[in-house]
Amino acid sequence: MSWSRKFDDPILAPGGTRILTLRRHLAKTVPKAEQNAPKVLNAAKELTAAAERSDDAWMFFARAATLQAIHRNERRSSIPIAKTITGGSGG
Repeated sequence: MSWSRKFDDPILAPGGTRILTLRRHLAKTVPKAEQNAPKVLNAAKELTAAAERSDDAWMFFARAATLQAIHRNERRSSIPIAKTITGGSGG
């Protein structure tokens, strides 16, 4: 296992903690009471898979799952969808 693998870009956790490698994982950023939350467990699974495999795709999955776990309690804000302009002048 290579827990020393680095993310392409550091993950900034609430409180200013920077997650640079797989080794600095969720256990240090998630309260113990929430470590069994589904998104946290999924992130742990993806982090382990990334450490076990050398494929860069696993680092992507680990990063995405870690971000979801870190922001698991945040509400999503609605983003207005831009209207598509259709038609045009023929001619």
